[in-house]
Formats: sequence, structure tokens, C-alpha cells
Amino acid sequence: MQNEGKAVFWSLRQKFLDSDDDMPAQAQQVMYYSLAIGHHVGVIDCLNTELSCPLPQYQTWVDLFPEGEAQRKMRGLLTFGEITIDSTHTSLLANALAPLIYSQPAPFSEWSAKLLGFLAEIEREPAIYLIVKKVTNP
Repeated sequence: MQNEGKAVFWSLRQKFLDSDDDMPAQAQQVMYYSLAIGHHVGVIDCLNTELSCPLPQYQTWVDLFPEGEAQRKMRGLLTFGEITIDSTHTSLLANALAPLIYSQPAPFSEWSAKLLGFLAEIEREPAIYLIVKKVTNP
């Protein structure tokens, strides 16, 4: 049986600059965004692995989302191989995930709860990003 790979969620949640100076909010956003897009050139070792799930189960999980934009956003991983989840997606995804915590069996309920927790962190600190990437095993 061929391994179809997995969906891996990484977070960027650290500040990489150590400074006693207050950084303006706009400059801080630029810094975090620059670090987040670094994964496009292979710089993922600065990100924390938060969640990993087999691709077939990821697809089943996404199929449990109500039809609409949240499901379309998460299906982007299957179409494009990668998605970014940031502060513009928190409400959209939280509304789709919350019911799954109580209505679905494991592992879908756990994944939903975990992702909902990350979305809450992003709400508190909009500079946090999640990068979700399709990873195939050789």
C-alpha cells in the first residue's frame, strides 16, 4: 500500500528579533509576514509542527465541514498543496470547526478542537500564522 502523505500544520508564533525597543505594530506585521513566507523557499525549521494527519483522513475531515468558504479554504491544501491560515480566516474556520468538536468521533473531534485553539491564539495575536502543507513520504 502506497503512503499518500500527510497534512502538516506549522505555526509561526515566535519573535525572532531580540530588542528592548518597541516595534511599531505595522513593522511587526511586516517582520512576521516575511518570516512566514520564508517557508516557500524551504525555511520551515523556524516553524513549530502543531498537527499532522494522514491525507485521506484530512480529506474526510474537511468533507465534514459545512459547504461553503471554510470547506473551500481547507480543500485548498488538496488542490494547491499548501494553504496559509491567518487572522482573516479565524471566524470563518471557527464557525465551521466548533460543531465538529461535539458531533464527530476521534480523530476529527480532536483535530477540530486543536485547530480551534490555534485560531483563538491567532485572534489574540494576529501576527501568528499557520502554514498547512501536503507532505508526501518517499
